[in-house]
Amino acid sequence: MKNILVVAPHPDDETLGCGGTLLKHKEMGDQISWLIVTEMKESEGFVAEIVAKREEEIKTAANLYGFDQVKRLGFATTKLDTLPVGELVAAMSKAFQEIKPTVVYAPYPGDVHTDHRFVFDAVNACSKSFRYPFIKEVLCYETISETEFNLDPMASSFKPNRFVNIENHLDQKINIMKTFASELGEFPFPRSEKVIRAMAEWRGSMIGTKAAEAQMILKEVIL
Repeated sequence: MKNILVVAPHPDDETLGCGGTLLKHKEMGDQISWLIVTEMKESEGFVAEIVAKREEEIKTAANLYGFDQVKRLGFATTKLDTLPVGELVAAMSKAFQEIKPTVVYAPYPGDVHTDHRFVFDAVNACSKSFRYPFIKEVLCYETISETEFNLDPMASSFKPNRFVNIENHLDQKINIMKTFASELGEFPFPRSEKVIRAMAEWRGSMIGTKAAEAQMILKEVIL
């Protein structure tokens, strides 16, 4: 049994990026945990109704996945670039030491959202074998509306080297994504059911299946 941890800058990133993969891990008997880095706060200008709705969305999504653990770092959303780097790394390190994951899924550092970039950097800092020997695999997932929208010509593009067949889990992934109603829109909005299905089908066509999720293996330890 593997101990899986998905690190999400914001609730819904895990579903967009590797929701089908997480469901497959759960089906296989692996332990799955969810680390949510940021949250909406009234002190940051979000109205109480929106904050309460997001809390209910997180609770519902956690139940639908069947997460064994959900940990939240509680940093203000869209504000990670204002934090001392050490503060984010220390909080993530504490979570990693408590969960002791063998496999970590992280956002891609080339994503256009700065929160995603800073979260990746913190995961990177918390993946050193001499401090976190329990981590055997680190992978990046692609997030619709973030990974593909970086216009920086010098930025490296997402080049997957692992594909997971999710044809039996795509409908459930989309059902969970519908939990985050405020994040979905009608096509051609990128975070729409049609685009999520199209992305999964496109990735699936690369490996001869009806639907897949693509990832980048950054670290793999075989003893």
